[in-house]
Amino acid sequence: MCEHHHATHHILCTQCDLLVALPALQHGHKAACPRCGTTLTTRWDEPRQRPTAYALVALFMLLLSNLFPFVNMKVAGVTSEVTLLQIPGVMFSEDYASLGTFFLLFVQFVPAFCLVTILLLVNRVPLSLRTKIFLARILFQLRTWGMAEIFLAGVLVSFVKLMAYGDVGIGSSFIPWCLFCILQLRTVQCVDRHWLWDDIAPAPVVTKTLRVGVPGIHQGLRSCPCCTAIVAAENPVCPRCHTRGFVRRRNSLQWTMALLITSIMLYLPANILPIMITDLLGDQMPSTILAGVVLLWSEGSYPVALVIFIASIMVPTLKMIAIAWLCWDAKGHGRRDSERMHFVYEIVEFVGRWSMIDVFVIAVLSALVRMGGLMNIYPAIGALMFALVVIVTMFAAMTFDPRLSWDRDPESSHEEQ
Repeated sequence: MCEHHHATHHILCTQCDLLVALPALQHGHKAACPRCGTTLTTRWDEPRQRPTAYALVALFMLLLSNLFPFVNMKVAGVTSEVTLLQIPGVMFSEDYASLGTFFLLFVQFVPAFCLVTILLLVNRVPLSLRTKIFLARILFQLRTWGMAEIFLAGVLVSFVKLMAYGDVGIGSSFIPWCLFCILQLRTVQCVDRHWLWDDIAPAPVVTKTLRVGVPGIHQGLRSCPCCTAIVAAENPVCPRCHTRGFVRRRNSLQWTMALLITSIMLYLPANILPIMITDLLGDQMPSTILAGVVLLWSEGSYPVALVIFIASIMVPTLKMIAIAWLCWDAKGHGRRDSERMHFVYEIVEFVGRWSMIDVFVIAVLSALVRMGGLMNIYPAIGALMFALVVIVTMFAAMTFDPRLSWDRDPESSHEEQ
């Protein structure tokens, strides 16, 4: 049955384009798309107080983390300790400013910016509407790039590698950093995009008749890629957040394939060239990613070797294969199995960031292992190549439009009767 609905009570699934009527949610419940299972919106208890408390404590933990020593190491009576801010400093001093910049951006700046932005928006700080819209747009674009928890995993892997050379310990800021990682993740999780945008500005009025259970592309509608508002297909600019958009991302497959080919070209030298150089008593030993895995395995560190192998070798390889498979399917090849391709896409989006763990391991080792003539570790060109592989594949996943896979679904209509 076709009837006129109010746009604020409906949403177009950003993953499969199905128009869904949002039910009245109880606190702590969420609404999911009946077609692909994607979470559409969540109603949190105390949607302002909860993220505010988490964000304030997280920022305080971040401050403490940067004030005191982070980790330390003792080898043959020589002690070395490092703070979080010294890690990018070593990268800059070794002429690897790009790696130092990645660390500052992904590990420190992006999480801190997201926390401050959430504080400003959920508490309705008196800002102009234009400023609020700008901050919200940046928030939802950047939150994927926060990698504090991945860096923490890299630190734990570094401990296992360094135990073979000496005594490794944690500093006063290590526990605050662990708390920061947990709290900043919880803060972002407790902010619902649909709720926040409705709080900033009302959703634009849709003059067309909305048919629940029918994809937006069949109704002349599209979802705003930024604020999830329902917009007429012929309108290129969202009336609420002023983001330009289209029914489907323009040249999505072309951009995705171009970035995929670029990542493959970078991946080959990233695995062949050394990612770090260990200077032990004047004897320089270059190490590649695979050589590091073999060394850990031979020393009996099987779990850590598996973690590095999965995150740094298997995940990037499978991710590139999966992205190519998604593009091949979206072009109309293969079986029409939209649910399976959606599952593949979700895995690609989730695991992509974790390949940066090896880059962060190198950052920690290079900053901590500074023992004069005894032992030193330096980053190498392979680390930069590998970091670029991870970043480019993340962009490739972002440029792919998952709705293209669902457009092939022969049973694309779920209209309510």
